[in-house]
Amino acid sequence: MEIKNDQVYILTVLKRIKHKRKLFLSVSAITFVVACLLILPVPRYYACEVVLAPEINNMSAGQNSISNITSSLGFNLGSAATGDAISPDIYPQLLKSNDFILNLVNCRIKTIDNKIDTTYYQYMRLYQKNNPLLLPISWITRLFTSREKTQNNLRINPFRLTKAETDILSKIEGNITCQIDLKTGMISIAVTDQDPLVSATMADSVRSQLQLFITRYRTSKAQRDVDYYKKLTAEAKAGYERARQVYGSYADANTDMVLESYNSKKDDLENEMQLKFNAYSAMNSQLQAARAKVLEKTPAFTVIKSATVPTKPAGPKRMIFVAIMLLLSWIATTVYIIRDLFFALLTPDKD
Repeated sequence: MEIKNDQVYILTVLKRIKHKRKLFLSVSAITFVVACLLILPVPRYYACEVVLAPEINNMSAGQNSISNITSSLGFNLGSAATGDAISPDIYPQLLKSNDFILNLVNCRIKTIDNKIDTTYYQYMRLYQKNNPLLLPISWITRLFTSREKTQNNLRINPFRLTKAETDILSKIEGNITCQIDLKTGMISIAVTDQDPLVSATMADSVRSQLQLFITRYRTSKAQRDVDYYKKLTAEAKAGYERARQVYGSYADANTDMVLESYNSKKDDLENEMQLKFNAYSAMNSQLQAARAKVLEKTPAFTVIKSATVPTKPAGPKRMIFVAIMLLLSWIATTVYIIRDLFFALLTPDKD
């Protein structure tokens, strides 16, 4: 009996929907027009992705096997396994920091039509296409916000950012995404922008800035050693040069002297010069070793996927948006048509 009632209910719903097909057509047409008016003014944007495979040092065989096991389970030992304070799993947070974003604001960009050639900061500030439907909201917002003077020469104080600077840095931050594959350690960097050439340029700039930051971090201690030994080597060389000049002047001035006192002093000056030379030679050897250490600590990045100017926009997905809106309108219309049947089904029978 229940099966028969369900069949009758379904047939009744289908008959009502068939009877209201003109309503469906009208709602669909109106929804299609409204959806197109909402989605067509939204500016297109392009995405460029760069994939890197960084080198991870200071990992023993035992640690490597443990890291592989944990990575297969979806975990990453990070700095605990590599002995590195900045491991790849915190690169996304690094790319979101203001210190990193400030390294990108002065990058020179050019649009694909060659009409705009400026810095990325000025491009984000002056040349962004806005949705015309949101202009009234932006006008109302400007009425309640104070205007700030923006200088043409970019001098941003990271310790004290203005409201306008904070907004632009937030927009730049939102354009950059970074994902880490815990199993392979590969870094995927994607930059979205309204111009395809700008997105590719900034994706390559983010990659180079990240490599530069990691290289500076990994080689900072070794570079300090290089600077230290360079200073000591320069001082030792200056001391050796002075001792050599003193010895040469004394030897030239006392060439014909046969007194033992003169010869003893000459030997003392020669020994002192030799000691100075030995000290200079030792410091120079330490300097060369420190420079070799810098090269050893410099990480190698393998570019799996380089930056390429995208040929197709990444969004907005206009067809998908229109299709979803039509589907929602059909569901809403169906609910409106069968609302009385639905309520009757929920209301218990008094008999």
